[in-house]
This record gives sequence, C-alpha cells and structure tokens, in this order.
Amino acid sequence: MIGSELDTIPCVEELKPGDRIEVEHRVTVGSKSWTTRTVGTVVRTERVAHGLHFDRAPDEKTYSDVILLELPDGELTTITLDEFTVIRRAP
Repeated sequence: MIGSELDTIPCVEELKPGDRIEVEHRVTVGSKSWTTRTVGTVVRTERVAHGLHFDRAPDEKTYSDVILLELPDGELTTITLDEFTVIRRAP
C-alpha cells in the first residue's frame, strides 16, 4: 500500500493540479464490485451536475465530485468520488 493514514487527504478541495495521488475506490458493474487503486497526477478536479434515472423534483440538483488524473503512461482517467473513496498523497 502506498502512503499511510497520515497521508490521507480528507477532501477534494485540498487537491491542486500537479499533485501526485493514490485513489482507492470501489468499482461496481452489475452485481459485482471490487476495490482498486489508481495512482496518477491531478490534472483538475470539478463538481459535475448530472441527472437521475427516475422522477425527482425538477429543481433538485445532483452533483458528483470528479478527479481527472494523468496516469504514469500519459493516459487520462476520470474518477468519480463517493463516500468509500480514499485519497492519499503518493511518493
């Protein structure tokens, strides 16, 4: 495991472009789910508004926090954060 509890970043607002981080997050596809780690450099963070798949109040807004990471091979990946996501500083 990279980092320790002391290296944990409690909120996405602390991240800046250029920060090297490790993100531990749960991936769910259908009825299967697993935990994975992604290490990369922060390109940007944003709060994205999105719609839901069932009727809600028309003025209700739903948002997700998202991190765009550049992986060591140059590939870009987007990670949507949830309550189970752990972010740590990477060496």
